[in-house]
Amino acid sequence: MFQEAINQYLTTRHHPHIHLKAVLFDMDGVLFDSMKNHATAWHEAMRQYGMHMTREEAYMHEGRTGASTINIVSQRERGCEATEEEIRQIYETKSQLFNSLPVALPMPGALEVLKKIQQDGLIPMVVTGSGQHSLLDKLNHAYPGIFKQELMVTAFDVKYGKPNPEPYLMALKKANIQANEAIVIENAPLGVRAGVAAGIFTIAVNTGPLPDQVLLDEGADYLFPSMAAFNENWEELYTLFK
Repeated sequence: MFQEAINQYLTTRHHPHIHLKAVLFDMDGVLFDSMKNHATAWHEAMRQYGMHMTREEAYMHEGRTGASTINIVSQRERGCEATEEEIRQIYETKSQLFNSLPVALPMPGALEVLKKIQQDGLIPMVVTGSGQHSLLDKLNHAYPGIFKQELMVTAFDVKYGKPNPEPYLMALKKANIQANEAIVIENAPLGVRAGVAAGIFTIAVNTGPLPDQVLLDEGADYLFPSMAAFNENWEELYTLFK
């Protein structure tokens, strides 16, 4: 079943065979069960500034930079983009709300598969649209010795963010590898779109409330129902990428 997905990827994207060197992980909803907190914080922050954003919409915007998300909602609700000061205030409010919620736990299965990836001599990388300092700090606490700061891509590294391929292209550049030397692990529609646009084999893990088809429609090459399932199937998958 995995081989069919890989063959489809090679055929439709005209890439050379995958020679895996790095695994590029989104963070929220992949490494941490944090998306429900983000959704609640976005919903409440927008409400405080007189705008409406459902929790479900937050999942659809996941992966965008904070400024981009704010401007999309502002355009719809007010007919104009937010000012730089408004963006700063809204995002600060959203961050405060997020930090007031119960601590997001590591996603089940994530640490296990990260250890396997390290043992296989591959480079684990984080590619996130997050600018949450607290969550970035927590990354090293939850996954000690796994990620290197210089091999992370965050909201501070990019101009456009997902769904633009820029974050994943930046990851390839930082690791000094080609698109066929990496795979992407994403839970968000826009993140899947970004990975596909960067030309990288993209695996979706559906850890949220969205239908599987939403992720597949964005071009995901394969889909798992959870990080635990991805972990359970890692050995079989990796043999196809050697």
